Amino acid sequence: MKLKAACSITVTAASDCPMIAMLRPRSSPTQWIISDRYELEPLVPVTEFADGYGNLCQRLIVPKGRMRISVEVTMQVAAHLDVPAFAPQTLIPDLPTNVLPYLLQSRYCPSDKMQGKALEIVGNTPIGYAQVEKIRSWVHENLEYRYNVSSATTDALETLAHGAGVCRDFTHVCIALCRSLQIPARMVVGYLHGLKPMDLHAWFEAFVGGRWYTFDATQDQPRGGRIVLAYGHDATDVAFISDYGFQPLQVDEMWVEVSAPEQGQTESAQLDHTDA
Repeated sequence: MKLKAACSITVTAASDCPMIAMLRPRSSPTQWIISDRYELEPLVPVTEFADGYGNLCQRLIVPKGRMRISVEVTMQVAAHLDVPAFAPQTLIPDLPTNVLPYLLQSRYCPSDKMQGKALEIVGNTPIGYAQVEKIRSWVHENLEYRYNVSSATTDALETLAHGAGVCRDFTHVCIALCRSLQIPARMVVGYLHGLKPMDLHAWFEAFVGGRWYTFDATQDQPRGGRIVLAYGHDATDVAFISDYGFQPLQVDEMWVEVSAPEQGQTESAQLDHTDA
């Protein structure tokens, strides 16, 4: 399906502030860029590079005052997700070398402390895709989607203790539980068509049956229509803005819109700095 996504962010810098943004998708076997536009007001020099995960990053200095960053892309993406219920677990000796790091615990996904919980959740579920789906559905059914419960430093164990969180938190819990069962899992951020309320979104992928498959614990059923911006171990690797000034950037507003031009469906959101 064809999707058009747009994001506009306005920031204020108390002084010149180095920044790295991660707001531009890349073409891949699962998505193709038809067109894209990236604007800065005021215009400043930008260097683009790919990080260790292949994500496109834009390096610049935000000048003192206000700056607006606007991105608009039209992409071809999968309308439906593959759901291979009987895909087996890929044994560790058979994992590609670049997948192995996604077995490790990380800052927000302390999988080394969560195996007992994972085994309790999956029970006698067949190993592989079915276990990942069992974890996803358990998180969806047992955690409440609620704002102002978590912070930028909340990890998966804390989310389980709170019993609530947002998409980032749901994703961290699922990733940590999967890794504790020796199933590689990684965080994904991007856009989801039809998401309500509209915002930048987080979900996860698990490597089973010899490839990556998409899972989203915030949704009650598999949904395609996704544009991927970035992959990483957890939220540490996929921040859409990272600033390095003596005083942090202030995000004044963020606006997101995703539409399916061929269907005439549009979802948008105007977010204040507390949401962003």
